[in-house]
Amino acid sequence: MDITREQIDDLNAIVKVAIKKEDYSDKVDKILTDYRKTANIPGFRKGHVPMGLVKKQYGKAVLVDEVNKLLQDSLNKYLTEEKLDVLGNPLPKAQDNLDWDSENFSFEFELGLAPAFDVDLKTKKAITHYQIIADDKMIDEQVDRIAKQYGKLISQDEATQESEITGVFKNEEKEIENRVTFTLDKIKGKRNLGKFVGAKAGDTLELKTKSLFEDDHDLINYLKVDHDQAHDLDIDVTFTIDEINKREAAELNQELFDKLFGKDAVTSEKEMRAKIKEDAEKQFAQQADQKLLNDITENLVENTKFDLPDVFLKKWIQATGENNLSDEEASEEYSKSEKGLRYQLIEGKIINDNNLQVSYDELKDFAKKYVSMQMAQFGQTDPEDEVLENISARVLSNQEEAKRLSEQVMSEKLVNLYKEKANLKTKEVTYENFVKEVYG
Repeated sequence: MDITREQIDDLNAIVKVAIKKEDYSDKVDKILTDYRKTANIPGFRKGHVPMGLVKKQYGKAVLVDEVNKLLQDSLNKYLTEEKLDVLGNPLPKAQDNLDWDSENFSFEFELGLAPAFDVDLKTKKAITHYQIIADDKMIDEQVDRIAKQYGKLISQDEATQESEITGVFKNEEKEIENRVTFTLDKIKGKRNLGKFVGAKAGDTLELKTKSLFEDDHDLINYLKVDHDQAHDLDIDVTFTIDEINKREAAELNQELFDKLFGKDAVTSEKEMRAKIKEDAEKQFAQQADQKLLNDITENLVENTKFDLPDVFLKKWIQATGENNLSDEEASEEYSKSEKGLRYQLIEGKIINDNNLQVSYDELKDFAKKYVSMQMAQFGQTDPEDEVLENISARVLSNQEEAKRLSEQVMSEKLVNLYKEKANLKTKEVTYENFVKEVYG
């Protein structure tokens, strides 16, 4: 067998594979001999079918199968040994005149090669790394929510602005019928609020959904409509009141602290506020890191310049797609995927240049933290290490889960690398201002 490469340019090459009879004949003969032993052909005893008849009936199919196997194995081995970084997969060139009755065969494959480039993390313009703080206003609101959540419900004869209302929203045309509970501070505008204040259990209110709630997204839960419907939804609904309650806030005492944080972990309101601040800022740090990762990704894709084998990649999209694509459709698909491909190459370059790897021990530790956080959501705040070991082992036995967690660990490593080497400027903001600045 002879494999040669013709370099068209830095990004494109042709690989030629020449296969001779001696490369495949022993394998084909062995398979046909095995076929002869088991073949059931009328007029012949099993194992006594003439080899000529076996070759006539099965020879061509076996030959084609073995040559294709040999071709793929040898091509893959060649690409590995030559350390060729190919994009997509090798594309076989069309051979309309291929003669399977010949003893020797020649095949050609087009290759699209990954470009050589450098990545500079020290961008000219500094990228903002947000440090999100939990301010007193946020902590006050969280303490108030906790006190109300763990407080007592006191039944009321009629609704006031501080009331918690339970009832059923209905709209027959849209097939809406949903029982919900909400506080009246979610209602938007004096006119809407006036319909609730003074109402009693059993009353049915006629309402319009447009501008009914301070946040349109509340309609998703309260009316069971999807996200797109919730925005600018303008329909008539009725709301029949079942219950009216006022929630009396719980006392901030040791009993409540133990319920929230575990026995004697927190012993005063001051410590409670400090714990709320600490926990909130841990979550904010994750959001800030994700924002940093997204911003650096965008910056690197925008400013790291290199060419791609565009023509090859469009042909590869046509060849591997589920549907037959025209040249125009393939170009459109390529345009959609080009940015992602560029970042994959950039990220791979950063990982290789900085020798970033995810070890099994790192992955296992990350899985245990992930499981621990999941359990904490269900009140299991201090699971035994053996329990975490067993559950995390089951999680990692799922290949898709293991891949997802491994990608998260690598993202953490990249963020840490960017914090160390990228051109960053730190900006301290409250969470409220972070949301306004980042998401509008």
